[in-house]
Amino acid sequence: MTTSAHPSRRHLLAAGAAGTVTASLGFTAAHAADLPLLGTYDVVVVGSGAAGMTAALTAAKQGLSCVVLEKAPTFGGSAARSGAGIWIPNNSVILAAGVPDTPAKAAAYLAAVVGPDVPADRQRAFLAHGPAMLSFVMANSPLRFRWMEGYSDYYPELPGGLPNGRSIEPDQLDGNLLGAELARLNPPYLEVPAGLVVFSADYKWLALAAVNLKGAAVAAQCLARGTAAALRGEKPLTMGQSLAAGLRLGLRSAGVPVWLGAPLTDLYVEGGTVSGAVVTRDGTPGLVRARRGVIVGSGGFEHNAAMRERYQRRPIGTDWTVGAKENTGDGIRAGQRLGAALGLMDDAWWGPAIPLPDRPYFCLAERTLPGGLLINAAGARFVNEAAPYGDVVHTMYDVNDTSPAIPSWLIVDQNYRNRYLFKDVAPALPLPADWYGSGAAHKAWTLDALAASIGVPAAALRSTVDRFNSQALKGEDPDFHRGDSAYDHYYTDPSVLPNSCLAPLWLPPYHAFRIVPGDLGTKGGLVTDARARVLREDGSVIRGLYAAGNASAAVMGHSYAGAGSTIGPAMTFGYIAAKDIAGTL
Repeated sequence: MTTSAHPSRRHLLAAGAAGTVTASLGFTAAHAADLPLLGTYDVVVVGSGAAGMTAALTAAKQGLSCVVLEKAPTFGGSAARSGAGIWIPNNSVILAAGVPDTPAKAAAYLAAVVGPDVPADRQRAFLAHGPAMLSFVMANSPLRFRWMEGYSDYYPELPGGLPNGRSIEPDQLDGNLLGAELARLNPPYLEVPAGLVVFSADYKWLALAAVNLKGAAVAAQCLARGTAAALRGEKPLTMGQSLAAGLRLGLRSAGVPVWLGAPLTDLYVEGGTVSGAVVTRDGTPGLVRARRGVIVGSGGFEHNAAMRERYQRRPIGTDWTVGAKENTGDGIRAGQRLGAALGLMDDAWWGPAIPLPDRPYFCLAERTLPGGLLINAAGARFVNEAAPYGDVVHTMYDVNDTSPAIPSWLIVDQNYRNRYLFKDVAPALPLPADWYGSGAAHKAWTLDALAASIGVPAAALRSTVDRFNSQALKGEDPDFHRGDSAYDHYYTDPSVLPNSCLAPLWLPPYHAFRIVPGDLGTKGGLVTDARARVLREDGSVIRGLYAAGNASAAVMGHSYAGAGSTIGPAMTFGYIAAKDIAGTL
């Protein structure tokens, strides 16, 4: 099956909750009467990720009292673990950098990407308020941002798409500004090597440092930044660490308390309006009242095995996600008990992952660099390996029932391994032994032996590699069109011609890496309107209840506009929710 440049479309999953779920299941005034009152605020925010902290900062700056309730012993959620790309068209950072964006281009592009899955007014709300949100965050926190030049929109050939990209990421921030609070910052998914300061946009070049002059220069620049920061006595933070730290500093300056280790138990309803949250603090349930509203920014349900089994395609589980481990759908289920509609529950922010022994590795550059290809259990290619990562996993699931592709296998040769960084393993260096022991990696001196090791037909694998090689030498991929899109060339090697995506496999030993449907988090949740208000199945509003981030059904629908399509909308709808509560939207 060929993956086209157009995102796949599937229907939104209907509510998913049993018909017996009604508004009466929330905590009533009578139920909460016996609970200790932990505090009363204008706004209660659940979750300290990008959505929650942006919402709380906005509420505070509108003159509202606010508290953030966080389940984990750390703040930052999945955002702190991430590369922190942020996709917001027409923001001041990209316009100042000369990016030729316009509201008309952005609207045309988002509509083409999302299609009918998301109401037009929600798309308009995101595009209208995103730039203002980013300017607000910069005005009320130490955060500054950098354009990720060259990181293409994921479908740049669609109307309004930009081949040079709209994505931004946080600039470097000194962790010393947090003081003791730095120890409570959720750690990153992948640690930056000691002594280096690395931005997300650097990784594409670091992978090429052994074979590309710019790659070597970027590596030297990362070291120079690290050295300069050390000489200044700083603790440099970038990517998700910078984003979460910067938002937390904004909250501290605004006097917003963040309660760690305070998981949401339920939502409190009084007079038909959500008026607070029941939380567990210091092991004891208590009530936090909200005079004006509750904003749920508690993340997705990627670590809830029962919910994944119920709503998502199999095989599925909690072992392949890189989302924060506390994301078990608490806010989604609390809203569901009040009769909230659910949407997109079958979907996630997917990406091919290698199930390494300690954790899954979300595979970006490795599957795109020339000299590698993806095969299914039959030993055949089935997808454009360089396509947007969500599309690759959608295709894995789409074909799996008839032509098993879970797991798939990334096949590369030693020439590839001699040239490119793989995860954090330098070119030509041996891979960790436990990768082989766990079955995540295999190595053999012939393709036949490799096929036997991973359990695919040897003749089919040989035939697939032969066909791939002959086409790669011509720079063509008529089967799956790898290299046709500008996006395909982001994580590639510009020295490989005529197509930087394609190179033959010729040098033994050959390597195979197990590929499964990983994700950055789930993207389904509470259905909201253009004001971030949570809706029931009949479209009516649950008064006092708002949602943003992965606790809500994504404005991206089943697709993914560009790097940062998770965090950009999460922050924007957190901002929208707080402004709506304050009456300043």
